[in-house]
Amino acid sequence: MSRLKTTTIALYYSLAAVLIGLITFTLNWNLYDLIGGPLPGYKILLFPGNLSLIYVWHPIFTEEVALLPKLGMILLGQFILVYVAVVSIVGIVRKINS
Repeated sequence: MSRLKTTTIALYYSLAAVLIGLITFTLNWNLYDLIGGPLPGYKILLFPGNLSLIYVWHPIFTEEVALLPKLGMILLGQFILVYVAVVSIVGIVRKINS
């Protein structure tokens, strides 16, 4: 396994997940009418962000939220959940391999 610190690896993966989420959200938003529905893979690629939107942000903000703040909440949730998952997985793998 890599000699990078666990937090550095998690940061790279989290930033990649945010970039992928932003691209997916933008494509879905712009192509929804053209393809007649959601972008294939949208639910999978934005799963961590949508999960945080349902269980973290929705109970706090019960009213309708505008598009850009909602996008920010999705991407923040995407970053945090992927970061925690990668830190956990890399930590477990390093414990097993040591």
